[in-house]
Amino acid sequence: MSVKEDFDDVLEKLQIERDELNLKLHLASMEAKQEFEEAEKKWRRLKIKAVEIADDSVETSEEFIAKAKIVGDELKDTYYRIGKRLAD
Repeated sequence: MSVKEDFDDVLEKLQIERDELNLKLHLASMEAKQEFEEAEKKWRRLKIKAVEIADDSVETSEEFIAKAKIVGDELKDTYYRIGKRLAD
Protein backbone atom coordinates (compact mmCIF):
# COMPACT_ATOMS: atom_id res chain seq x y z
CA MET A 1 0.00 0.00 0.00
CA SER A 2 1.35 3.39 -0.94
CA VAL A 3 1.71 6.33 1.39
CA LYS A 4 -1.14 8.07 -0.42
CA GLU A 5 -3.39 5.03 0.03
CA ASP A 6 -2.45 4.86 3.72
CA PHE A 7 -3.27 8.54 4.09
CA ASP A 8 -6.59 8.13 2.26
CA ASP A 9 -7.45 5.21 4.53
CA VAL A 10 -6.66 7.23 7.67
CA LEU A 11 -8.63 10.17 6.31
CA GLU A 12 -11.65 7.97 5.60
CA LYS A 13 -11.56 6.44 9.10
CA LEU A 14 -11.26 9.88 10.66
CA GLN A 15 -14.22 11.11 8.62
CA ILE A 16 -16.36 8.20 9.83
CA GLU A 17 -15.33 8.74 13.44
CA ARG A 18 -15.95 12.49 13.12
CA ASP A 19 -19.42 11.91 11.67
CA GLU A 20 -20.30 9.47 14.44
CA LEU A 21 -19.13 11.89 17.13
CA ASN A 22 -20.99 14.75 15.51
CA LEU A 23 -24.19 12.70 15.53
CA LYS A 24 -23.70 11.70 19.18
CA LEU A 25 -23.12 15.33 20.14
CA HIS A 26 -26.25 16.39 18.32
CA LEU A 27 -28.33 13.67 19.97
CA ALA A 28 -26.89 14.44 23.41
CA SER A 29 -27.71 18.07 22.85
CA MET A 30 -31.29 17.21 21.87
CA GLU A 31 -31.69 14.98 24.93
CA ALA A 32 -30.31 17.70 27.18
CA LYS A 33 -32.66 20.27 25.64
CA GLN A 34 -35.66 18.01 26.15
CA GLU A 35 -34.69 17.26 29.72
CA PHE A 36 -34.14 20.97 30.37
CA GLU A 37 -37.57 21.82 28.92
CA GLU A 38 -39.18 19.32 31.31
CA ALA A 39 -37.16 20.80 34.17
CA GLU A 40 -38.40 24.27 33.20
CA LYS A 41 -41.99 23.13 33.74
CA LYS A 42 -41.08 21.92 37.22
CA TRP A 43 -39.17 25.15 37.85
CA ARG A 44 -42.24 27.26 37.03
CA ARG A 45 -44.43 25.16 39.34
CA LEU A 46 -41.81 25.38 42.09
CA LYS A 47 -41.64 29.18 41.76
CA ILE A 48 -45.43 29.38 42.19
CA LYS A 49 -45.22 27.18 45.28
CA ALA A 50 -42.39 29.32 46.64
CA VAL A 51 -44.56 32.43 46.31
CA GLU A 52 -47.40 30.67 48.13
CA ILE A 53 -45.05 29.51 50.89
CA ALA A 54 -43.63 33.02 51.29
CA ASP A 55 -47.09 34.61 51.40
CA ASP A 56 -48.08 34.79 55.07
CA SER A 57 -51.76 35.19 54.14
CA VAL A 58 -51.81 31.75 52.48
CA GLU A 59 -51.83 28.85 54.89
CA THR A 60 -49.31 26.22 53.86
CA SER A 61 -48.93 22.84 55.48
CA GLU A 62 -45.74 21.06 56.35
CA GLU A 63 -46.67 18.48 53.72
CA PHE A 64 -46.99 21.18 51.04
CA ILE A 65 -43.56 22.55 51.93
CA ALA A 66 -42.07 19.04 52.01
CA LYS A 67 -43.43 18.31 48.53
CA ALA A 68 -42.02 21.59 47.23
CA LYS A 69 -38.63 20.62 48.68
CA ILE A 70 -38.80 17.24 46.92
CA VAL A 71 -39.44 18.99 43.59
CA GLY A 72 -36.49 21.28 44.35
CA ASP A 73 -34.25 18.29 45.04
CA GLU A 74 -35.39 16.64 41.80
CA LEU A 75 -34.56 19.81 39.88
CA LYS A 76 -31.12 19.96 41.50
CA ASP A 77 -30.43 16.38 40.34
CA THR A 78 -31.77 17.14 36.86
CA TYR A 79 -29.60 20.24 36.47
CA TYR A 80 -26.58 18.25 37.63
CA ARG A 81 -27.28 15.49 35.07
CA ILE A 82 -27.72 18.01 32.26
CA GLY A 83 -24.53 19.81 33.21
CA LYS A 84 -22.59 16.56 33.39
CA ARG A 85 -23.93 15.47 29.99
CA LEU A 86 -22.90 18.76 28.42
CA ALA A 87 -19.44 18.60 30.02
CA ASP A 88 -18.75 15.06 28.74
